[in-house]
Amino acid sequence: MSTAHICSRATAGLSAPEVTVEVHLSNGLPCFTIVGLPESTVREARERVRSALLTSHYDWPDHRITVNLAPAELPKAGGRFDLPIALGILVASQQLDARATENREFYGELGLDGGLRATKGILPAVSLATKAGRACGVPECQRSAMAHVPNCRVISAPDLLTLCARLKQENPAHPIQQHREQTQEVETDIADIAGQALAKRALEISAVGAHHLLMSGPPGAGKTLLASALPGLLPAMTAAETFELAMIRDMAGLESDSRRPFRAPHHATTGAALVGGGSLALPGEVSLATHGVLFLDELPEFSARTLDLLRQPLEQGRITINRAKITNTYPAQFQLVSAMNPCPCGYAGSLDRRCRCSNEAVTRYQARVSGPLLDRIDLHIQLERQSSAQLFDADKDAESSKTIRLRVTGARARQLKRQHVLNAQLEGKALLRHCAMDSSVQRWFESASDRLNLSARSVHRSLRIARTLADMEEHERVEEPHLMEALSYRPRVAN
Repeated sequence: MSTAHICSRATAGLSAPEVTVEVHLSNGLPCFTIVGLPESTVREARERVRSALLTSHYDWPDHRITVNLAPAELPKAGGRFDLPIALGILVASQQLDARATENREFYGELGLDGGLRATKGILPAVSLATKAGRACGVPECQRSAMAHVPNCRVISAPDLLTLCARLKQENPAHPIQQHREQTQEVETDIADIAGQALAKRALEISAVGAHHLLMSGPPGAGKTLLASALPGLLPAMTAAETFELAMIRDMAGLESDSRRPFRAPHHATTGAALVGGGSLALPGEVSLATHGVLFLDELPEFSARTLDLLRQPLEQGRITINRAKITNTYPAQFQLVSAMNPCPCGYAGSLDRRCRCSNEAVTRYQARVSGPLLDRIDLHIQLERQSSAQLFDADKDAESSKTIRLRVTGARARQLKRQHVLNAQLEGKALLRHCAMDSSVQRWFESASDRLNLSARSVHRSLRIARTLADMEEHERVEEPHLMEALSYRPRVAN
C-alpha cells in the first residue's frame, strides 16, 4: 500500500481554500474512485488522468486507487484537480519522488495526450500559495498571467511529462518578472466629439468624483459616443486595482487587461449575467466593470427586475451571490453611465422634431426605471441633437482626453490626500465634515433642497457633487456656485 499528498486549491469567489489531494493505492480489484464532494467535471478526471499518464509513457497502477479531496465538506469543481491527481498517482506508485511535490501546489487540466490546459480562477490560488511560501505548478499557457502576482515562483510546462522532468531538477521554480503595462490607449478621444459642452462637463465631473451619470436625449444625440469617452478620462489603474480586475477576469475565463474596463451589456441581459450568478456563482458585468465603466444603453428597455438588482452594488460597491452550497462576494466598484430616450419615439421635448407619443405612453416609458434607482444616480443631464453645422464646425481647440485626464488625476489626488476615498464614497459624518460651508451658504442650500423636495439621498449626492466641483477649482470649502451647479444635475421631477 502507498499514499501521497498533493496540495492544490479550490475556487470560492476571489478566495481559494486549500485542498489536499490524497491518493491511496491498495490491493483489490482495480478501480479508480474520487471522493470528497467532487462535481461532475472532477469525477470525469478519472478518464482524463488515465489517458494522460499512459500517453506520457507512465505505467498505470494495477491497484485499487482512491482519491480523496480534503476537506470533504468543501465543493470542488473544474478541471484544475487533474494535475494534482495525476502527480499523486505517480508519487503513490513511486514513479515520482515525493520530494518533488513538497511545499508546492499544482493546478491544471489534463488533455488525453498529456497536455496541460488553462483553468479558470487560478490567480487567487497562486496569490494565496505565494503568501504561504509555496511554489506553484501551472500550465505553460498561463505563465504570463502570473506576472500579476507579486513575488510568485512558478513551475510551468506545456505537458505532464515535461513538468515531471522539471520537478526532478534541483531548483525548478523561478520567479516571474513583474510588469505593469501603463496602457493609456483611448478608443474615443473626447476632442473628436463635436459640441455637447454640457455632456463633456458632466463627464469630467463624473471622472473626478467617480459619480454615476444618466444621459437622456433623442436618438443620434451622441449618448453612446460620449459614454465610450469616459474611460479615457480616468487615471491609469494602480497595481492593486489591476490585480483585482485580473482576478475577476480570470474567474470569468477572460484575459487580463491593464486598461480601465468598459462593459456595455445588451438590454436583454439577464439578472444573473448583470450582477453574477449561475450554479457556480460566477461574477457578472458589475464585477467585470470594477474600476471602470458599466454602460447601460436604452435603460428603460432593461427589465425592471434586472435594474433593481443594481441597488446593492451601487450603494455598497460589492455584490454577494448566494447559492445552495456557495456564497461568493465580488467587488463591484464601477461607474454607472446610462442612457435613455425621453419617450418611446425618442423626441419628447425635442426642439427640432415632433413627438408622436401620448402623455400616458411617455409616463409608462419613464416609469420603467424605478425612482429608487434614479435616486442613486448622481448626475442627470438632458442632451439635444447637434445640427449639421455644429458637426462640421468642430472646435479645433477642444481639449483632448489626455489633457482632461491630467486634471482628473490631480483632483483625485487631492481627494485621496484629504479623505482617503473619492467623493462618491463619502458617507455620514465624513461627508458633512469635508463638505464644510459658511452658515449662510448652508441655510441657502437647506432652503433650496426643501423647495425641490429632495430626498435625504439626493441631498447627500448633491453635496458630493458640490465637493467635486470645489476640488476641480481647488477650493477648500464648498461655495454657493458649486451647490447651484450640483442641484442642476438632479432630476427635474422629485423622487
